[in-house]
Amino acid sequence: MQYRKLGNTDLSVSRLSYGASPLGSVFRNISEEEGIRTVHTAVDMGVNLIDVSPYYGQTVAETVLGKALKSIPRDKYILSTKAGRYGADFQDFDFSAKRIRSSLEESLGRLGVDGVDILFLHDIEFANLKQIFDESLPCLQALKDEGKVKHIGVTGYPIKIFDKTIENFDIDCILTYCRYALYDTSLEPLLPKLQDKGVGVINASPTGMGLLTQRGAPPWHPGKPELLDAAKKAVELCNKANVDITELALQFAIDHDTIASTLVGTANPVNIQKNIEWAEKPLNVELAQEVRALFNNIDVTWPSGHPENQD
Repeated sequence: MQYRKLGNTDLSVSRLSYGASPLGSVFRNISEEEGIRTVHTAVDMGVNLIDVSPYYGQTVAETVLGKALKSIPRDKYILSTKAGRYGADFQDFDFSAKRIRSSLEESLGRLGVDGVDILFLHDIEFANLKQIFDESLPCLQALKDEGKVKHIGVTGYPIKIFDKTIENFDIDCILTYCRYALYDTSLEPLLPKLQDKGVGVINASPTGMGLLTQRGAPPWHPGKPELLDAAKKAVELCNKANVDITELALQFAIDHDTIASTLVGTANPVNIQKNIEWAEKPLNVELAQEVRALFNNIDVTWPSGHPENQD
């Protein structure tokens, strides 16, 4: 496993990291035992960054992850969790300082740890950004000053929110999803600015929430029909080349040296092992270019959050 420095932090994170949302049975019902074995397999194979949130499975993912971490030495993993999002609707977001503090304490209890390495505000496009800059991020900074978290950041879908955040507040890192992938590289223009400010980048959903998989996009996927059609063509193209499109998507995402780590989520030990092995192989550049061309001139994005926070 290769490791990269996360921005200006003291963290050296595995190029491939573990997204624990499947532990909350977000995509399919899983057994705790299978989920725990998946976490152990990831860490045994060199993955050291694990990301979770109270939102995933309405706290179930954190609870299962906490059970998995009991038998792993604390210095073997870097742990991030989130605050602010607790459901799918606008009323399920609470970025108040009071809720952030209570949320962190609840997460620490479920995870069975004294502190986390990174605390993110979860999907800030669903918030009033004035509150984020005037109340929420100052709360995170206070928690950092108090030693309850080591580093702070924000997550979300629109690129715009990251640009605005780093203009208004000093953060350590961002967690972006679906914006640096085979079908959408919209994050790329912002990467030099993030690098200049020493902000580390963690990338998630290299398959576009299931778009670039053999199974294809789930029924709830927010992408437009033209995006879903292009993704099906991409799968067919890779099948003709005898390449699993998920392998190609993963290798493309981790190939950018400005992105410190890319999260993959699974609750299957065999799948996490497969992902880690894929990450060690070189990218088929020619095939990646052919796949990327299928998404030219189509809208690969979707709305997320308040209109004023969207790209």
